[in-house]
Amino acid sequence: MLGFALIILFLTGFLELPPATSSIPSPKDSLFLTLSKSGSPQPFKDLFKPFTDWDSQVGCAGFREKHTDLLGNGSKISSLQNADGQIQCGDLQMNHVSILVKGWTWIPDNMDNLYSCRCGLSCLWTKSSLLADKPDALLFETTTPPFLRRDGDPLRVYMDLEAGRKRSGYEDIFISYHAKDDVQSTYAGALFHNNRNYHLSSIKNNDTLVYWSSSRCLPQRNQLAKKLLSLLPHHSFGKCLNNVGGLDRALSLYPECVKDPNEAPKWWDHLHCAMSHYKFVLAIENTMTESYVTEKLFYALDSGAVPIYFGAPNVWDFVPPHSIIDGTQFSSMEQLASYIKSLANDPVAYAEYHAWRRCGVLGNYGKTRAASLDTLPCRLCEAVSRRNGRDAKAL
Repeated sequence: MLGFALIILFLTGFLELPPATSSIPSPKDSLFLTLSKSGSPQPFKDLFKPFTDWDSQVGCAGFREKHTDLLGNGSKISSLQNADGQIQCGDLQMNHVSILVKGWTWIPDNMDNLYSCRCGLSCLWTKSSLLADKPDALLFETTTPPFLRRDGDPLRVYMDLEAGRKRSGYEDIFISYHAKDDVQSTYAGALFHNNRNYHLSSIKNNDTLVYWSSSRCLPQRNQLAKKLLSLLPHHSFGKCLNNVGGLDRALSLYPECVKDPNEAPKWWDHLHCAMSHYKFVLAIENTMTESYVTEKLFYALDSGAVPIYFGAPNVWDFVPPHSIIDGTQFSSMEQLASYIKSLANDPVAYAEYHAWRRCGVLGNYGKTRAASLDTLPCRLCEAVSRRNGRDAKAL
């Protein structure tokens, strides 16, 4: 969503984080703290050499063997709906479903389309009442659905992807980021970052290790970020803890990240491109709660950086194996910073954090993408079809 995911980055939620000075659990799995036995530090900038070294010393076969249990689209977990699993075509009561999106919403315009879904179901998703003059369902996000639904009225769908997952109380179908609700929509997927410059740099900063950007300066998140960043060389581009001299400095530092030289730059245009110049991106959720894994983490993964993550306790249910550094698995910020510095100078160990994408070992990430906004139109239309749309009995 052009604004959705990014503006949520700054405008949503209430931060619920432990104080930056508090201890956090010790690492439980040596995988997270394993560095290669290469002896002295080996600083590197170009990713291609670490990839080559890792291929010769470890390789995809070795990496797959480590993660055998995650092959085949991940383990069976309750954090994700089985969005790409088999459905019973006989459960569908309609061949065509139209969804009319109502009111102001973060949902991007380019989701408007006619989709060809499973079991021969066609799905119209639109913001135009001209195209959906008799919709089977109305979708609300920032406004409340009608208090009453009479027989023959469209089904009422309400979506809340923020941490509280607050139902309107008047919906027939509820969409959230959580698997327990009617339809799940994760923050992964392409539609959360439309209209960006996707240039990815193979050259990583060797002196400045961490990228951080936040413009909603929530006190506890700022405290946590300040504590860690004080121990590491970093660039902070947002309003919070800015140390680069302004909000537009990324384009001065990385002119290749300018999306269109003929247009005034927008701050989100260069996000992925700028991140890609750093070995690490600090990603701290506004709220630490189960399954609330937002664009902050997935942007970093998409940019080719390694996320340093503070957030959902079940984050590993949503990401590829060995793809992130979970900050809560370290006994102190000092231990975490020491590990990051060592990893930055260990090309083989650093390359291991990129092995999942080079070797195709996705684990649960395949299910995370399958349950994302990208696939929401067909999944919602299937849910509406099961209930028979406008012909569903009013309660």
